[in-house]
Amino acid sequence: MSQDQSFDVVIIGGGPGGYNAAIRAGQLGLKTAIVETRDVLGGTCLNVGCMPSKALLHASELFELAGHEFKSIGIDVPAPKLNIVQLHKAKQDSVDGLTKGIAFLMKKNKVTAFTGYGKIEGAGKVSVTAKDGAVQTLTSKNIIIATGSEPTPLPGVIVDQKQIVDSTGALSLPAVPKHLVVVGAGIIGLELGSVWRRLGAKVTVVEFLDRITPGMDTEVATAFHKILSKQGFEFKLGTKVTAAKTSAKGVSLSLEAAAGGNAETLEADVVLVAIGRRPFTAGLGLESVGITTDQRGFIPTNHFKTAAPGVWAIGDVIHGPMLAHKAEEDAVAAVELIAGKAGHVDYDLVPSVVYTAPEVAWVGKTEDQLKAAGIQYKVGKFPFIANSRAKINHETEGFVKFLADAKTDRVYGVHILGPQAGEMISEASVLIAFGGASEDLARICHPHPTRSEAVRQAAMGVEGWTMQA
Repeated sequence: MSQDQSFDVVIIGGGPGGYNAAIRAGQLGLKTAIVETRDVLGGTCLNVGCMPSKALLHASELFELAGHEFKSIGIDVPAPKLNIVQLHKAKQDSVDGLTKGIAFLMKKNKVTAFTGYGKIEGAGKVSVTAKDGAVQTLTSKNIIIATGSEPTPLPGVIVDQKQIVDSTGALSLPAVPKHLVVVGAGIIGLELGSVWRRLGAKVTVVEFLDRITPGMDTEVATAFHKILSKQGFEFKLGTKVTAAKTSAKGVSLSLEAAAGGNAETLEADVVLVAIGRRPFTAGLGLESVGITTDQRGFIPTNHFKTAAPGVWAIGDVIHGPMLAHKAEEDAVAAVELIAGKAGHVDYDLVPSVVYTAPEVAWVGKTEDQLKAAGIQYKVGKFPFIANSRAKINHETEGFVKFLADAKTDRVYGVHILGPQAGEMISEASVLIAFGGASEDLARICHPHPTRSEAVRQAAMGVEGWTMQA
């Protein structure tokens, strides 16, 4: 049965971009609908991405601490045993609580939620096809595409979510593999690899490039690589996977040098393919309104406006960092533009975080980017081994790095490799957003003893007056 309903805004996709767009639209008094194929809102991030992975990261960190560090600080406990069924239950309980919270926020902001596959059917029309085949047609002055992204497949390697998994499957392995091979040394692969390494797996990372974490400041990435290697990660850099064969024994991967060369074989129990993500833009009816994606599947936009009047796109389907918090910023800006307000997102101010232990976080420019642009800059660094709180907590690996203009002292970028880096990066974001200088932060009193003092000391280092090292 077809039923027509009209709205000011219809949002296709219920992830961080979509549901935040819906909340902001509701706050601004726009009649809003949101369409999501899953039975619950939250998208990849909440259901099979950021949130469940953080639950596993937290649990695995505690497992490793109990098994290795407790004794050294005077806590005698029996060797911990892993209850993987309870591990996954606790993870899912957390996710369920968060999805219920999103549903509450939809009601609070008078947003109508539709469950089904959303597709544009021409100007101002979106069809919603439920699992039973029933179709509803929504009409709207504005349509926001917020369908996010999906794991990029690897040619020659078929994901079965049992022996060969993507990031979704890696969150729900029924047992700890003896040997996990991660294909791709990016953020997702290293985070999930660190979970299973802490729980007892041998982890080998195969990366096509000659370095890990592309996009990260090279000096930071090099130090991060050394720390992970010391923890037990094995890396095969400059290496490509050409094929994978599964059997009752496990997975046999065919490898060769990225530049070409002799083939070798690597055996694993489980292979995680984590070579990146691609925009989910197929099957959305874009052609019905004259929208053409680029070669990589991204939707071209100008301030979130697509080529079609009244059709907007945000988050992972457009260019920019493929991060949940970037999608949230896109969402607010796009909706405020729809409402006649000013909306803008500065992608230079979108922080990145790797939630390993230690964490890595950065915002602004890398040293590589400044060199490439021919910008004269100064560097201030401070090691966590000289930070009182980090030393007491046995979290001394890593450092903070400031990059500031050689003449004006304006801060271009801040990079943190160390404990709680993701929590500490935001003061750097504020500093850069306001065009601040390193001295501005260096002159601000920080509480003692805290890890955040390392950020201040690194800022002092730009002008050469670091005091604690």
